[in-house]
Amino acid sequence: MPTPRRQMPRRIYPLRILGMGLGGMVVGVVLWERHASVSAWLAMVLPAFVWPHVAYLITRHSADPYRAETRNLLIDSALAASFVPLMHFNLLPSVLLLTLTMVDKITTGIRGLWARALPAMLVGGLAGAALAGLHWAPETSMRVMVACLPVMALHTLSVSMVSYQLIRQSARHNQMLDELRRVDALTGLFGRGHWQEQAEAALRRHHASNEPACMLMLDIDHFKEINDAHGHTVGDEVIRALAHVVRGNVRAGDCAGRYGGDEFAIVLPGMLAKDALAIAHRIREQTEGVRLRSLPGVRITSSIGVAPADHRHSNLRAWIDAADAALYAAKNGGRNRVAGCMEPALAPAV
Repeated sequence: MPTPRRQMPRRIYPLRILGMGLGGMVVGVVLWERHASVSAWLAMVLPAFVWPHVAYLITRHSADPYRAETRNLLIDSALAASFVPLMHFNLLPSVLLLTLTMVDKITTGIRGLWARALPAMLVGGLAGAALAGLHWAPETSMRVMVACLPVMALHTLSVSMVSYQLIRQSARHNQMLDELRRVDALTGLFGRGHWQEQAEAALRRHHASNEPACMLMLDIDHFKEINDAHGHTVGDEVIRALAHVVRGNVRAGDCAGRYGGDEFAIVLPGMLAKDALAIAHRIREQTEGVRLRSLPGVRITSSIGVAPADHRHSNLRAWIDAADAALYAAKNGGRNRVAGCMEPALAPAV
């Protein structure tokens, strides 16, 4: 698969044809106005209309296309600067070509390319002066101004399109990074950080408006023995199997996450304790029925603690501790069971 560096020449080729061609048209209008010599016309036609194809062939046959294209970009700068004395320093097109040349070097994103372009432009300007001589005619006619307009418009649009694509690409990357931050890679459930954010939000709503919410803490029974007996690969398969069961029993607005190791947590906003208890029992029953393809004889069970949000929970840590206490009550009661579901205390009277 081609790397971005190897794709760079192919991306620049049409842009070079467009940029050098439009620049050549502007220079051509100036040369036509002053009845330039054949040598001056050749000095415009070769860089503007022949060089882009030569540059592409150079990069295609280079062992290092990226480095070759970087050199070509510096040559672009020198050629654009050579047009300035060729036009007898006609003010508007000279400033336009030099400015857009520098903008192009900056927008490549190649570190320091714009600085390396400055001496290249100086050399190109001197070469153009040696060919055309030093003639000072800065006045710009209306005809030349009109010829400059397509260059200004198309260059601005092309740079804007490139910037837009970079912004969209950056947004996609940021979204992917956010997904990686929020989602646990092994289970596909939310990671601990995102789960805690959602739990804190549910607890704040409970304190503010008495909106019910419940927290489930799940643990795989005897997980260490399964890992020790069958290895971490089987252990991961068990974790994924329980995560699959959890995903099948939560609503779109719930937040199920991997709390750590073989422990899972589910925040059920807007849910009463009796309904959370029903979900916990379904998860426990379905987990008991899971069979691994590689080891169908391994029996998987889970213990689950249920804790409704309570006004006595002053912070998230207190709510998690309540769910943990319920979980350990289930484990101490013999495992493969649900424990700890009690109705929350009423809000204090105002």
